[in-house]
Formats: sequence, C-alpha cells, structure tokens
Amino acid sequence: QVQLVETGGGLVQAGGSLRLSCAASASTSSINIMGWYRQVPGKQRELVAFISSGGTTNYADSVKGRFSISRDNAKSTVYLQMNSLKPEDTAVYYCTAGRSTVTVLAGRGSWGQGTQVTVSP
Repeated sequence: QVQLVETGGGLVQAGGSLRLSCAASASTSSINIMGWYRQVPGKQRELVAFISSGGTTNYADSVKGRFSISRDNAKSTVYLQMNSLKPEDTAVYYCTAGRSTVTVLAGRGSWGQGTQVTVSP
C-alpha cells in the first residue's frame, strides 16, 4: 500500500481558511481515487471529499461550496482547501487513497496518520 503523510492542520478562527496537503510515497497517477475523511472523538469517520485521477470531485453536503479538493500527480500530492471554516469542522482529518471509489468509500484504502484541525468560535 502507498504511504500517505498529511500536513497543514492547525488552529484557526471561524471564517478562516486552511489548506491540507497529503503527500504519497508513490506516484499518484497510478492511484485512481484520493480523498479526505474526518473524525471527531466518539463519532464515526466521515467522508469529506474525494477526487478521481480524471479530476472528478465529490463532496459531503456539509462542506460543499466551502471546501475544494485537488490533486497534483506530478507532486504525488492531494490538497484540501478549506474556506469559511466553522467550529463544527473541528476534527482530525485523514487522507486516503485507493484503486476505486468502492475501496475508498468502504474505508479499505491506504490511510495517513491524520492532522488536527481546530476551528475556534
């Protein structure tokens, strides 16, 4: 499995922005789906967004219009631009990658270690 390392988390005030990055140990051109999940203590991990190798994107309703996912296969990196952040966006954000949408949506892809995002009121 490919190794993934997330960076870019931190503390931001409500209404602010952060950009998360996820660097893969292998060429992402061979990985069809890359995405982001998030998890708060005591709750299930939830899908935030994912992107195909062709650039097709999908978002959770809760982040549509505020978050944007993109990928740079030359840098083997996927990004999550988060704007208009809300306190309820506070979570640990995990990068994931897999060969198919089914794999990623089932949580069976590769995972990063997670990065904390905290949004203060």
